[in-house]
Amino acid sequence: MSKLAAEFVASAFALAECPRWDRREVALAGRSNVGKSSMLNALAGVKGLARTSRTPGRTRCLNYFVVGESLALADLPGYGYAKLPHKEARRIAAMMHEYLMRRQNLVAIVILVDARRGPEQEELELAQMTRERDREVLVAATKCDKLRRAERAAAFERLAPLGSEPILCSATSGEGIEQLRRRILSFARIETRPRAASQ
Repeated sequence: MSKLAAEFVASAFALAECPRWDRREVALAGRSNVGKSSMLNALAGVKGLARTSRTPGRTRCLNYFVVGESLALADLPGYGYAKLPHKEARRIAAMMHEYLMRRQNLVAIVILVDARRGPEQEELELAQMTRERDREVLVAATKCDKLRRAERAAAFERLAPLGSEPILCSATSGEGIEQLRRRILSFARIETRPRAASQ
């Protein structure tokens, strides 16, 4: 079984604070209650790597984790749930937009969507924005252990508008974790055009 062997290295509250390196970055994005921290812990095989909270939406910055010699994960703040002051919510939205549109190290985004609910407007816009930048979109359908077998076909139909075949995942049962892990690790081996080593 492959492992991400991820290690937390830095937090950034603005694009200018992001690490200056030539690592390729895979960002994890999703709604605040989609189970993003639990998924990151499952992918890394380290229970406490990313902090989980009973109150979704506590992450308010970009959290960076290095993986091997050439890859990094960027854990983005969740959206659509947290009750934040308007000024703080605007700051986070602007930071995420700037990262997604300007960060040259970014090669792919994993969009996490609750398999029981499907994508909403935010996920659809994120997928479109990512493809307009010629970056790859991966779709991880989380909490699939809560789906009955007969509900799985409908889940795939709900996720179809995102334009990428979803990987059904569960941080609880472990289903789909290895498949998603391998997809993420593959970006460390893809030869791409040279990228600037910062913003």
